[in-house]
Amino acid sequence: MSRYPSSLWLNMFLIPALLCTAAIAADLQPETVKAWTAYTEATEQRIATEVSSPNGFLALDFKTGTEAKDDRRALLAGKTLIEQVKTYDRRGRAMEIPEGTVHHWRGAIFVPGATLEDVLDRLRNPVPADAEQEDVLAYKVLEKSPGQYRIYLKLQRSKIVTVVYNTEHLVRYRLHGNTRVSSSSVATKIAEVERRNNVERELPQGHDSGFLWRMNSYWRYEQVDGGVIMECESMTLSRSIPAVIQVMARPLIKGVARESMQRTLETLRGRMARAATPDTIQAMAKQ
Repeated sequence: MSRYPSSLWLNMFLIPALLCTAAIAADLQPETVKAWTAYTEATEQRIATEVSSPNGFLALDFKTGTEAKDDRRALLAGKTLIEQVKTYDRRGRAMEIPEGTVHHWRGAIFVPGATLEDVLDRLRNPVPADAEQEDVLAYKVLEKSPGQYRIYLKLQRSKIVTVVYNTEHLVRYRLHGNTRVSSSSVATKIAEVERRNNVERELPQGHDSGFLWRMNSYWRYEQVDGGVIMECESMTLSRSIPAVIQVMARPLIKGVARESMQRTLETLRGRMARAATPDTIQAMAKQ
C-alpha cells in the first residue's frame, strides 16, 4: 500500500503533467470543428423540439419514469440539480469529437419570489452585475437589438493552471407564451491572453493551450407557482486529454465543471432573489 494519501499522490503526478500539457500549444483541427458543429446542431435540434413540445418545456420534463416529478419536487424544495449530459446521433450513439473533448452539463434552480418579468428585464437590459463571478474579470455590452445582444467577457479559468481569455458572445432570447422564455449564448470569439512584461496579447484563436475553444449555453425559464425555475445547459470544447493522464485527469475536470455550473446557478439565484420586489414576494406568499 502506498505511504501517501491517494489525493496527494494524484496531485504529485497530475499537476506537473497538466503544467507540461499547458506549455505545449494545441491546434484546433478542421475535423474537430466539424464534429463540434454536428454536436451543437444535434443538441440545438433536441432543445428546439423540447421547448416547442405540448408535453413540456424544461429538459427535466422529458425524463422517463418518475424522474421528472422527483426533480421538480426537489427544485421547489430548494435543491440545485446538476448532471452531466451527452448528445446522441440518429442511431442512438454518443457523439464523439476527434482531437477534442466536450464538457456538456445541465443544471437547474428554483428562485422563489422571482417572476418571468424579472427574467425578461435582465435579458433585455443586461448589467455588469449579471456577470459578477470569480471567473469573470471584465464585462461590457457591445451591442443591443430586439431579441438579442452581444457582450464582451474577460474570463479567467483557474484550477492548477490559470488561463485568461477575451471572449465575445451573441445572446438571443425567445418568448414561448406568457410563462416561458428560452435563450442561447454562443461565443463568437475566444482568444487566450498571454501576459509578458505587463503587456497583454491575444494568441491566435485555435492555436493556444487548448483549454477553451468553443463555449455555448442554453437557458430555459418557466414561471411556476411561487417563483421561476431556471435551467441551464452548457457545452464547452477543449483539447483532448493526453492518454497518459486521462484516468486521473477526468475526475478533476469533471469536478471543476460541476463546481462551475453550481456556482453560476446559485449566484444567479441569489441575484434574482434580491431583485424581486417586496410586493412580488408578498403576493407570492399569499398564493
